[in-house]
Amino acid sequence: MSRPRIVLADERASFLVAYQELLQSEFDVVGTFSDLASVMTAAVELQPDVIVTALPSLTELGAIRQLKKLVPRTKLLAIAKKEDALVASRTLHGCASGMLLRRAAKKELPRALRYLAEGKSYVTASLAKQLAEGASHSHKALTHRQREVLQLLADGRTMRQAAQMLNLTTRTVAFHKYRIMKDFGLHTNMDLIKLAIREHLASIE
Repeated sequence: MSRPRIVLADERASFLVAYQELLQSEFDVVGTFSDLASVMTAAVELQPDVIVTALPSLTELGAIRQLKKLVPRTKLLAIAKKEDALVASRTLHGCASGMLLRRAAKKELPRALRYLAEGKSYVTASLAKQLAEGASHSHKALTHRQREVLQLLADGRTMRQAAQMLNLTTRTVAFHKYRIMKDFGLHTNMDLIKLAIREHLASIE
């Protein structure tokens, strides 16, 4: 049985060397690259079974999706620098088949590649937990007023400014913000922005 063919992409050469050494006994690493543009150039010719790529932020998603279109049969395994349920959700939705955290890559990378080579998906445990918790709130729907408040707050408006624009009192806006955060299990203003993006009330740009 042939060994899975792997392409590695990471901006840091030290990680590429470490990953290659980790995988060489079980997988064929057919290419290593320092950026996604180089991967796109080579992927069509190499046709690897899996491409492992670092994913710094949401801004990389466009390139990841383009790469997937170029080699639709190739599995993509993203490595994130930090836990971010929004990045994970967007990455795994019709794009990557698996996702790891960089700090767990040395331990989990071979196992994740085995899963992907077998046609399965793999998400590191802490990210899987965040995604599951997010899904538990997905049945809740924002009211029309909550959507208006959320959109303005995510756009950087203060509660007083939002109140003036919606012809409400600041206390009423604060109440809506509190209800949104409680109903969706949010804790910070960044969580509010992520919810706004998820609800298509704010841009990821």
